[in-house]
Order: sequence, then structure tokens, then C-alpha cells
Amino acid sequence: MGSLETPTRAENGSPPSTGNGKVPADDGSEKPPETGMSKKRRASVLPLEVGTRVMCRWRDGKLHPVKVIERRKINKGGPNDYEYYVHYTEFNRRLDEWVKLEQLDLDSVEAVFDDKVEDKVTSLKMTRHQKRKIDETHVEGHEELDAASLREHEEFTKVKNIATIELGRYEIETWYFSPFPPEYNDCLKLYFCEFCLNFMKRKEQLQRHMKKCDLKHPPGDEIYRSGTLSMFEVDGKKNKVFGQNLCYLAKLFLDHKTLYYDVDLFLFYVLCECDDRGCHMVGYFSKEKHSEESYNLACILTLPPYQRKGYGKFLIAFSYELSKKEGKVGTPERPLSDLGLLSYRGYWTRVLLDILKKHKANISIKELSDMTAIKAEDILTTLQSLELIQYRKGQHVICADPKVLDRHLKAAGRGGLEVDVSKLIWTPYKEQG
Repeated sequence: MGSLETPTRAENGSPPSTGNGKVPADDGSEKPPETGMSKKRRASVLPLEVGTRVMCRWRDGKLHPVKVIERRKINKGGPNDYEYYVHYTEFNRRLDEWVKLEQLDLDSVEAVFDDKVEDKVTSLKMTRHQKRKIDETHVEGHEELDAASLREHEEFTKVKNIATIELGRYEIETWYFSPFPPEYNDCLKLYFCEFCLNFMKRKEQLQRHMKKCDLKHPPGDEIYRSGTLSMFEVDGKKNKVFGQNLCYLAKLFLDHKTLYYDVDLFLFYVLCECDDRGCHMVGYFSKEKHSEESYNLACILTLPPYQRKGYGKFLIAFSYELSKKEGKVGTPERPLSDLGLLSYRGYWTRVLLDILKKHKANISIKELSDMTAIKAEDILTTLQSLELIQYRKGQHVICADPKVLDRHLKAAGRGGLEVDVSKLIWTPYKEQG
């Protein structure tokens, strides 16, 4: 499978050739003569129906299998002139996009198969490495939905409604649908105030707003500052509009259920990079004020321009530092998003193995939980996945060979930015007021 990175699209949107005879080269040198049969086939398959399976030229210059999710007429075009919204069946939904007809290989058009049969065939064709890569990046976070609810969710959110946003100095391509109010249905791009998160349809509106907006950081209490990094705690009840706007923004990059209006019950922890112009949001996590299930995190997001810089790991570590301050064990709310699941697996592995490496005597799962604020079930599943735990005489025993620990630690990668607990000034919510 190709990388999930998204290289720059060619300016004219035309796909390069691979010389397989099906898609023409830019100079037309490899375009096969169009026979009467291919003209006839072209006429018979166009316009493509929703649900059609076909090969599509992606940004890596290669053909990939796609499913047509939606179609729209091209202005002033002929009866068969459509653009098609496609889902790359090998990749995560965040890469779904509108494509032009010339990117599609019409010779590969297939009849619509039953999805279960199709998935089984695709799975058989994939190599073990491809299957593992897709498993790692395709956990959609809908495990709590039954089949009917999942179909309804996918139907409602199948097409991205906002293509790009402007936030601060960044223009960001979105990943998923977000339920903005109906008056924004005709907007492909939205402009966000990076401090209050109000959103507008036009650049001029944002410029006028910025002259009036007196915020230079998220509304709420600054509970952490170390160097140029700050964390703000925002109460959803006290700052309802900010909380709702944050959820609209986050849903553009999260493909699992999140809250839109009921923000009163949540606290939002917004991480910022600070400079002389203000505090600029890089990511956040939310947390229920009172959780009977010991959830210490509801949603987590690092904005795309700031990903791969250790901020996601920092947010996870910060949520556990708050749990330690509360004197509780914690666990993230299920289901996790795809990237969230990977991040947590890495965090749990690094924290637990660091302790096991330094701790020479026997140590129990309960003791590990007390030291780390990680829930016992998460410790158990993490150590089992690493094959570091055995069941003997009715109890779990941790088997920590130093060489094995080193190998797993290396595979888990770097720990990211560290939380300097001495810089955390925070009172748990139940003690406030």
C-alpha cells in the first residue's frame, strides 16, 4: 500500500502516466488509439453511478481502487460531465476527495459487488504488511454503533462539506465532514479566528473581526507554562460558544462521534505555542467534569500543521498528570480514533517499560497502576500485546527480560515532549468553587 502522506497535487490536476496503456501520458505518447469498442464502453458506463467501483489515479501517480460515493454536475458541461467524490478503499476516509473524470480508468469499471464479499476479496489480495498498515490507520472509532446506526452515520457524513480552513497563519485541508449550521452549506472554505474560534465565510469578515477581538489566548485559566508552551483550561459551561466552535473545528479532523452543543459537562485543555502575537492553539483534549467510568480524556486532537512534533504524546501525558493530581486512575473514553489508539499504545508501552527497566524487584499490576495512574485493564492489555505477561497459579506474572524491554522500547519510538510537573498549577474541578 502507498504511504498515507499526501504529496502536492499537480497544478492542472492531470495524473502522470505509468505506461500501462490505460491512462495517457501528458504528451499523449502512450495513449492507445480509441477503438469503436472503447468509445461504446465509455458511452455505456457514463455517467458513473454512485457505488461504482473503478481504478483512480491518486496523488502518488498510481492507480488505486475506489468506490464512487457521490457525484455532481460540472457547470456548463455536457450530459455526462460530472465530478466524482471517491473513497480509496485501501486508505482511511480522511483521503476521500472529488476527482475529475480523466483520473478514472473507465476500462476498470466493475459492477457493484456486495460489500462483505468485496472486503474479503480485497483482504486476500493484500500482503501481510499492507494489512498491518491499514489495521494501524483505519480504526474508525465506531465500535459502539450497531450496523444500522453505522450506515446512517456514514450516509450523513459521507462527503466532506468544508474542503479547507484558514486558522492563524495556516491553510489546512480538512479530513472529514463536520455539522456546521446550514448557512455554511455552500462554503468550501472557512476562516477561523485563532483565539476565540469564531468562523466566517470570507477573508474580509475575518479581518474585520480580528480588529475587534480582544482575545490573545483561549478563554479560561492558564494552568501550565513551560518555555513557549502553555495549557489553558476552558470550562464548557462558562465558555459555551468557544466550546461549540472547538468541537466544530475538531470534527473536521476526527471521524468518530464528538459533542457539538452539549459542552456544559466538559472541560477543554487547549495547548498553545506562545509568542509576542499571542497564544496559538496547536491541539487540545476534552474531559468530562464527572466520569463514572474513570475517563480522563474524551476527545484528543493535534491540528495537522503541528503533528509529528510530539504534541499528541504531550497531551496524553498531561491527562495522566491531572489524574495523578486527582489521586485517581484514568483511561481514555472509548472508542478511540485511529491516530488516538496508536498514540495511546505507544504512551502506555513507554511509561510501563521505563518503570520495569528501572525496577529490579517484582512489581504488580496494581503497583504499576498506582505509580502511573494508568487503569489496570490498560496495563494488562498492553503487557499482553508485548507478550510480557504470563498466567501462573491463578495470577498474572510480569516477565521482564532487559533485552526484550529494550527491543520494545525502541519499537515504541520517542516519548515526545515531557510535562514539567513543577510548572503545573491546577486544582481538580470537584475542589473548585
